[in-house]
Amino acid sequence: MLPEHQRREPLRSGKFFEPVDVPADVTTDSPRAVLGADTFAAAPERAAPARATVVVIGAGQAGLSAAYHLQRRGFASALDPGQDDAEVVDGGSPTFVVLDANTAPGGAWQHRWESLRMETVNGIFDLPGKPVPTVDPQEPSSRAVPWYFAEYEQQFDFPLLRPVQVTSVSAVDDDPESALVIDTDRGRWITSSIINATGTWTNPVLPYYPGGESFGGRQLHTRDYVNAEQFAGQRVAIVGGGISAVQQLEEISRHATTFWYTRREPVFHAGEFTAESGRSVIAKVTDDVEAGRRTGSVVSYTGLGWTPYALAAQARGALERRPMFTAIESGGVREADGSFTAVDVILWATGFKAALEHLAPLRLHNPEGGITMRGTQVAGEPRVHLIGFGPSQSTVGANRAGRQAVAAIRRAMRRR
Repeated sequence: MLPEHQRREPLRSGKFFEPVDVPADVTTDSPRAVLGADTFAAAPERAAPARATVVVIGAGQAGLSAAYHLQRRGFASALDPGQDDAEVVDGGSPTFVVLDANTAPGGAWQHRWESLRMETVNGIFDLPGKPVPTVDPQEPSSRAVPWYFAEYEQQFDFPLLRPVQVTSVSAVDDDPESALVIDTDRGRWITSSIINATGTWTNPVLPYYPGGESFGGRQLHTRDYVNAEQFAGQRVAIVGGGISAVQQLEEISRHATTFWYTRREPVFHAGEFTAESGRSVIAKVTDDVEAGRRTGSVVSYTGLGWTPYALAAQARGALERRPMFTAIESGGVREADGSFTAVDVILWATGFKAALEHLAPLRLHNPEGGITMRGTQVAGEPRVHLIGFGPSQSTVGANRAGRQAVAAIRRAMRRR
């Protein structure tokens, strides 16, 4: 992490920060804390469309990997004077820009719950060109990873604009070689290709169950979870069979009475998750996306491991799984056997889906609801690359996908 004296200086990346004076007595736990909301100046609204050969949407692990490889392959900043052009003319360099909806570096990591420590995350893979620094295993991931990303952005000075919310991506016309139009809350961009790296955090899965609107207690999703202490002394129903569900179940069961509900019997696998296991999982997910099938949750491919927190939950008796309740009532839930269980809180640890709503005008989904992929490219829309999607959802997969997407774009440019 940054030394203390450096943490007091504004982290500047690309062309989107305005310098500010940070008082010498400021202490910090995160880029947002040290800089404050006003430090990250809003990207300027543009009267006329801006242009770039490639637009990267999202600045998490996948988006930053793509930015690194674009820069390394000779793509210039689309924010520099004289580079505002989507077409390479007169021997000029192709250009790129990164648009990020967050107000600070860190991708979805800056939003993770307070108690998710570096020792319990599934692992952070090095961003290309910069190893992950040594961190305290007890440091919250919501602080450690954003600092790493902020240092990375500062080191490579990517052309990055934030906060910019992409609202839609559409084609200029029916010609598959025509440009794409990116509409945002700060203006319009015209581009030849997009690399979409928007992840899943902004698209939580919230199942509907009869009576949910009548529940008199609190309902929240994993993305709203902060820490277990807020549930002290309460009766908490935790819904979901994934890694986050088990982590939060273990934490909350230390302070509250918990009830664990899943649609299917959870499968715990013995032994460590090896590199060979990882390759097998990636192959299965790749088969699904290449066939245009809808991908399942991460745990549907990997199963659950007997991690220290899973073993702790088991020892505490918290891993007693119940089949899904059939309805929600004002004071609790109606069990599958017809009995009633009173609960104060329902925590929906039901995962996320890819955040692709802005791509809806391109009609990427097939009738079965999947997106057929060839590598990182959408099979029916080769101007669009999806990274951090399907087989590249892991941090190591996101890195590889960034490199693959840029290589594919370069090959396409040579064929034109």
